[in-house]
Amino acid sequence: MIQIKKYAAIDIGSNAVRLLITNIIEDNNKIQFNKSHLIRVPIRLGQDAFTVGEISEENIKRMTKAMKAFKLLMEVYGVEKYAACATSAMREAFNGTDIVKSIKQETDIHIEIIDGKKEALIIANSDLNSIIKNEGNYLFVDVGGGSSEFTLFSDGKQITSKSFKNGTVRLLNNMVTENVWNEIQKWIKNAVENYPNIQLIGSGGNINKIFKMSGKPQDKPLTNVYLNQQLQKLNTMSYEQRISELGLNTDRADVIIPAIQIYSNALKWSGAKQIFVPKIGLSDGIVKAIYNDNSGIKIHNL
Repeated sequence: MIQIKKYAAIDIGSNAVRLLITNIIEDNNKIQFNKSHLIRVPIRLGQDAFTVGEISEENIKRMTKAMKAFKLLMEVYGVEKYAACATSAMREAFNGTDIVKSIKQETDIHIEIIDGKKEALIIANSDLNSIIKNEGNYLFVDVGGGSSEFTLFSDGKQITSKSFKNGTVRLLNNMVTENVWNEIQKWIKNAVENYPNIQLIGSGGNINKIFKMSGKPQDKPLTNVYLNQQLQKLNTMSYEQRISELGLNTDRADVIIPAIQIYSNALKWSGAKQIFVPKIGLSDGIVKAIYNDNSGIKIHNL
């Protein structure tokens, strides 16, 4: 007999806030995770947190309204359980914990501020197994607004991971030093030293958009040559042209360029020739973590 469960994930990132509602279908020994609805609200918390160190009153109000809306949507769709995770911007803003308390009082949504290591672990629990085989070496790269997470897998097992304060919003604000780039380069080269024929897997809204623009089938990778071509093309266009001619969202048209730079460097430093782009992210990982009750995140009943 088929059983259907409805779980939701709230991902409070540095560039946007997302709600993912997923139907989990259990049919004997088969389990399907079917995305029902994804709502993305472009609240750039990282612009506040990384430049002045706190989330502004305006963005607190917008975030509170978003959480109220998310709560109503979860109720309407009959969500049973949810988890809400905040990443780089909220963990660096000195008023982050106060905002969590305020939103709990205003909306009854429980938000957990997670560190980079837990963020990488949650993402690794998503659908990576559809790409990562029991044989082979893979470097998983997730690029956000405030940080980038790198995880090395070999023969289906996680070997090591590292989070760096190098994200798209930080790069836009010239807040990433040459030392940070050097640290990433050193870490990647050391991590893959004994793991030949590395393949890259990319996660994040920007690489998903680049992949969609390529028109490639989901199981085909992008090459570093293609990424560099897109980088050159985007750099020749104004912000307005990227919106009007390419159809990019206003909050995507600027961050997409620094995102490509991070992925391109990861390809170069790891020695990989191409990057696979599955449709996964933190939200997907949160839903899987709720279902499997792992990763140590706080799960709440609605």
